[in-house]
Amino acid sequence: MSQERPRTFRKLSDCVDAIIERVGNKIILGLPLGLGKPVPLVNAIYQRAKDDASLSLKIVTALSLEKPVGRSKLERNFLEPFVERQFAGVPDLDYVLDLRNNNLPRNVEVAEFFFKAGSYLNNARQQQNYMSSNYTHAARDLIANGVNVVVQMLAYREIDGKPYYSFSCNPDLSIDLEPMLHKLAAQGMPIAIVGMINRRLPFMHNHAVVEPERIDFVVDSRDFDHPLFATPNMAISPADHLIGFHASTLVRDGGTLQVGIGSLGSALVYSTILRREQNQVYRELMRDLDLRDKFPVVDVIGGDDPLSQGLYGCSEMMVDGFMYLYKAGILTREVFDDLVLQKLLNQGDISTKVDLRILDALVEADVIHAKLRARDVQYLIKYGIFKPQVEFKGGALVWQGEPIEPDLSSQEARTKIEAVCLGESLKGGVVMHGGFFLGPQRFYDMLHGLSDEEHQKFCMTSVNFINHLYDHKFGVQALKVAQRAESRFINSAMMVTLNGAVISDGLSNGKVVSGVGGQYNFVAMAHEIPQARSIIKLKSTRNSGGRTLSNIIFNYGHMTIPRHLRDIFVTEYGIADVRGKSDKDVFIELIKVADSRFQDELLQQAKQAGKVPTDYILPEAYRSNTPEKLRALHQKYSAKGLFPAFPFGCEFTEEELKIGKALKALKAKTSTKLGLVQALWRALHVRETPLELAPILKRMKLDQPQEIRERMEQKLLIAEMAG
Repeated sequence: MSQERPRTFRKLSDCVDAIIERVGNKIILGLPLGLGKPVPLVNAIYQRAKDDASLSLKIVTALSLEKPVGRSKLERNFLEPFVERQFAGVPDLDYVLDLRNNNLPRNVEVAEFFFKAGSYLNNARQQQNYMSSNYTHAARDLIANGVNVVVQMLAYREIDGKPYYSFSCNPDLSIDLEPMLHKLAAQGMPIAIVGMINRRLPFMHNHAVVEPERIDFVVDSRDFDHPLFATPNMAISPADHLIGFHASTLVRDGGTLQVGIGSLGSALVYSTILRREQNQVYRELMRDLDLRDKFPVVDVIGGDDPLSQGLYGCSEMMVDGFMYLYKAGILTREVFDDLVLQKLLNQGDISTKVDLRILDALVEADVIHAKLRARDVQYLIKYGIFKPQVEFKGGALVWQGEPIEPDLSSQEARTKIEAVCLGESLKGGVVMHGGFFLGPQRFYDMLHGLSDEEHQKFCMTSVNFINHLYDHKFGVQALKVAQRAESRFINSAMMVTLNGAVISDGLSNGKVVSGVGGQYNFVAMAHEIPQARSIIKLKSTRNSGGRTLSNIIFNYGHMTIPRHLRDIFVTEYGIADVRGKSDKDVFIELIKVADSRFQDELLQQAKQAGKVPTDYILPEAYRSNTPEKLRALHQKYSAKGLFPAFPFGCEFTEEELKIGKALKALKAKTSTKLGLVQALWRALHVRETPLELAPILKRMKLDQPQEIRERMEQKLLIAEMAG
């Protein structure tokens, strides 16, 4: 590698010039998923393409973040002040704005392998350009698309006086993509690997660290230390909380946890912390739900203990919930990059506390010799078994100039080694492996606030290390299996069919809602690791067009996860354990956790298809799956201060929460003709404005309506909030 790397620029235009000079007028630009896009630099490249039609630009990426924009005037009036406050100083991606307005120039194409959920359902251009790719195959597919420029936001830090960069929030693909690109460059293909430093980005250590020489160009100016895109916490509904609670009972103490994004993931984290911190209340709710009798899988693979052994996190996305689990003393199970050491820990032969038992176990496992050698001492120091001051000279251990016989079969030597050589606890342990992160500002602040010692316990790494079991430079398959003991891979779905197929990313008409991401990998991995389980969470119903529909359905014209990988499904009404069961039992178990308003229809469909005996009767214990029962249970425990809508903070003001609730209700009510007529009728009977609503109307720019539409919107809002 050239010693001139990286070339550093202060001006974006100079960097864009260098990129074009390097690769020419055809740029196939690879961008990280989510947060790691260096937005000012991306905008500069995109603007150059807009200004110069001879420049061909194809952007290949995933999850292009955008600030929320309301569809109606009411929604815009509500969102604009919030967005200005929440995203102050956060730059917009210009290509996303142009995509929304159908202003993307003809010489620019944007292809994504994962959408923000539902964001491009009605955008034909993006539906056509969608790339269906497994997350673990994304780096390969970027190369197949001819990517010749990769740009990424980098964190910066000096270590021992030398500057280092960190892939920080997005080593997921970059760790594997960067050597692929260097290989192509060595073969003569013009390649540019480009970074833009943002000092607000948390510096993540371990695998995420990248030496400057591995980067071609870097933009480094304080002008681009802009605030990070921070996603606001979303409300956790009563149904979400019950789904999260059910899932939390399946987590095994001393095991491994993967969590998805969104309110269902936050609900799981909340209940997991509840299990630790208020265990008696947790058990009380389990009894109220009659979980053990109705769903015996709880005792088989989970439990209600307070998770005293702790958990290890292994998740493609490190959500903010993992930090709350860490702060609660739950994310504490350390894993190590040594297979024998990890197996000894799993078997309980040793603990992370250092004593002579570790030396004896390592001798028995043929990792070290009974009469220690220099290489043995290096190994022992690496993992904190020996203090770093211990030396090996002249065939002896040396401590502060005094020699010690290195013979573990000698009682005298053992006594001296125990007294002066042993460390306190194993070093190099990791409590969390993550591929990328994205979350609220408080999450970023928590990462910034970790001490150097704590940072070493959080390893942002390759998604190919995390999402499957194949050998990787950071760990072979056997090591991954040993680290991922008692894995619970917990993801979400939109719908599930009665035969156990999962719909998570698209619709039956071919439209893409989001993407497969890593869900398939985690589900498949759960079937490969002993004692691992795949847990799919979903709400039992959804509202569409003013109607309530079941999300447990007989069949569907699209699937994300095939039925032969069916395992555990969780709704707000319970747990369906279907792994290894016959179709008859799978159908019945899923009907048991469906909303009772749809159980008869589902059972009838199953019987007509010959999948369930015609004389089968669903037990009465599963016949009361109703929203009313759920609300009553939630009210009982919310009266005790449990299951709040925003347990991990809220970016909305109290006033905004009230307005948001009213707008959501109004939108649902006016989604049908009858509902619209009823809402208008109520609005027409509004004669005066309640004094307490005056500030809200001002906030919504409806305090002095001028047009007929504005006056009607004012009355609709008053009627909803006053009702």
